[in-house]
Amino acid sequence: MHVTKTIFRPTLLSVSLATMFTVVPAFSQEAASVDTSESAEKIQVVGRRISETEIAIGTGEVTNTLAVTREALLSAPGGISGLKMLESLPGFNVQTDGALGLYEFGNSVNVRAFNLSQMGFVLNGVPMGRSDAFGGSPIFRYVDNENLASVVASPGAGDVSAPSYSTLGPIASYYSIDPSGQMGGMMSLTVGDDDLQRSFVKLETGDIDGFKAYVSRSKTDSDLWRGPGTIDREHIEGKAVYAFSAETSLEFSYVSNDFFDYDSPSATAATFANDYYYGYAESIPEGCVSAQPQVYDFNQDGSIDDSDFTPIFTGSNCTSYYEDRVNVRDDTLYSLQFDTYITDNLQFTGTYYFEDKAGYGVSPDSYTNTLGIYQRQAAAGLDVVHPRGVQYGLSSVGGDRKGLVAGFSLELDNNHIEFGAWREKDTYNRTQKRLNKTGGSADGEVISDEVAYYRRDYTSVRETTQLYLKDTISLLDDALKLEVGLKSLSVDYRLDGYRDYNDYEINSQVGYGPQSVGGKFSKHFLPSIGAVYSVNETDQLFASFSQNYALPQGTDDIYSLAISFEPETPEGEEADNVELGYRTNQETFNAALALFYTRFDNRLFASNVLNPATQQPEAFYINGGASEAYGFELSGVYQPEMFEKALYLNANISYKHATLIDGFGANPEGSKLADSPDWIMTGGITYEPTEWLVANVSAKYTSSRFTDYAETYEMDSYTIVSAYIDLGGVNPFGMPENVSLRFNVDNLFDKEVLSFAFVGSAFYRPLNPRNFQASLTVAF
Repeated sequence: MHVTKTIFRPTLLSVSLATMFTVVPAFSQEAASVDTSESAEKIQVVGRRISETEIAIGTGEVTNTLAVTREALLSAPGGISGLKMLESLPGFNVQTDGALGLYEFGNSVNVRAFNLSQMGFVLNGVPMGRSDAFGGSPIFRYVDNENLASVVASPGAGDVSAPSYSTLGPIASYYSIDPSGQMGGMMSLTVGDDDLQRSFVKLETGDIDGFKAYVSRSKTDSDLWRGPGTIDREHIEGKAVYAFSAETSLEFSYVSNDFFDYDSPSATAATFANDYYYGYAESIPEGCVSAQPQVYDFNQDGSIDDSDFTPIFTGSNCTSYYEDRVNVRDDTLYSLQFDTYITDNLQFTGTYYFEDKAGYGVSPDSYTNTLGIYQRQAAAGLDVVHPRGVQYGLSSVGGDRKGLVAGFSLELDNNHIEFGAWREKDTYNRTQKRLNKTGGSADGEVISDEVAYYRRDYTSVRETTQLYLKDTISLLDDALKLEVGLKSLSVDYRLDGYRDYNDYEINSQVGYGPQSVGGKFSKHFLPSIGAVYSVNETDQLFASFSQNYALPQGTDDIYSLAISFEPETPEGEEADNVELGYRTNQETFNAALALFYTRFDNRLFASNVLNPATQQPEAFYINGGASEAYGFELSGVYQPEMFEKALYLNANISYKHATLIDGFGANPEGSKLADSPDWIMTGGITYEPTEWLVANVSAKYTSSRFTDYAETYEMDSYTIVSAYIDLGGVNPFGMPENVSLRFNVDNLFDKEVLSFAFVGSAFYRPLNPRNFQASLTVAF
């Protein structure tokens, strides 16, 4: 880093930033390796829950690059979702279901003009693919909070080297900690509301002649916070590193995630106003039993009599029983990374990964809905069996993902040149069918050889190639750094099999049969340019422009529409991202400000239609043309001198104006983007008067927002307060210094508000009530 002898004099802007008491979490793990020997001598903001200051404000980055660092992660509730780790960052509107955020169908993220499916996620250099609960690789399946070094996010434009076919700019990179050089480990036990019980155990080998490794296991069990049902998660991580020399190393990582949970329903605002804890039924309602005429010769003896089965569980509320609504996922990720210096100034990093995905989901189907589909498929000659009552709605998912990321880094006098490639093949299998259960009851045993009707049975394949080249040029005695990059993205998509009902049957006649459809999505010129200028020792200006291209969100949903012709290949989604910013690092505060503009073309909007069988929204996609967003993100930390570094205040404030440029359907141009609040603000006070105590109170404000593009349904603004206390370390009480105790409380004032919406509908999910947990940790 270039250091100038200029004495800094506070500017009007820097003073204004200080008065905002704002915080910028750190950016990338790589940035931690920057030589800070000179900056370490400076007097600056410090604290046990504050990152190294230069990392915290993103010194040297050409974009607004933010992070949740290990210091902050140490105080997070035990077992929180990987997505909830983003919610403290400026600009990120993160909504999850429950205090831990583990329910996969209750997650949403909105940042600038983008949603969760338009972000890219990377774990230790391994791309995570799409974030879909069906067939995707959402990041929260692959991380445990205790093993993370940092979570790095670029809300507007990630680096061109980041491997992702889904991002239109935003990239979130998760970095796990390296194995310790010392043999040892840790054990942690967390208990809390909703009968939460979580254990975490980690063992470290220490350094054995250049080899070091760890393995950890966490087990999380909890009740749902509303309605009957449980959460059961077993998570194993392992990491091993062997250093052949100071220039060459080999790293192996392993993650296994075995997850089971029950569903909880979404509903209208009126439903939750009447019963905030509305959930599925704990037992089968007696009123659902309604005998039907004997309509089917089950025993195939040629006549219908008392020996044949008579459906009785035929009422409309027979599908409200919770046991018939579950989600099961079993995912494993292996990766092997080789890092070496080919010459003194040329570094190579290659990462191979393989992911195995399996699982299924279940939702019941009513007798009436199944009967009509069964009758049509039976008339078309399919081997289906008359429904017995409530059917077992099975959706199975599986497949694998394998790929290679390779990159070179060349250091010259005034140039740092990076180039590389990413290749991946993602295979996804999905089936949907309805099976009978004994007695026709929702609590009956599944009869696997009695299929009441078929819906889907297909395999989709994505083959991705990405190339990139970037040159970082140092000018003006290193005071100016210019980055010029270019990337190319190409995705071949194919779907083979039975797409939906019409491939099986059309108007009681034989359907189209299994089909093979697909398209190619590519753009080979995606430029990016950025600059960061060191005004003096403490202040920097930065600016960037980038173009991004992505595989359309919901590609499987688009191509699994069973029509008589191959669907036209949709346009790939595109976005232009512009940023201009300023950051400063002072003795008692640091801060960063970013102004942004984003234009989004060929945007596929996720809308929703109500499934009559499940009475829950299901997504479909509409091409809505172009949209745009502009605004600012301001963040930093302030440590008043009067408290002698025992107290610091942090906050961030984000504003955006996000609207449709082109109208579509009944949605006029100029209307606001759905699920996109104008204002998001967070603030907190952390107090650490001794070496053995850290206490924090924080609040987050989310302004009102519309849940559809016609501005029909609006959610209220709300503020949520959370707090924690950490006890441990050197203390005057004679307690072991390797033992710590943490108390976390979420939604401190028990706010009742709708916090999650299915975009394009009037269906919501409520915020969890006040939730308390305590964690005891022992290091050894």
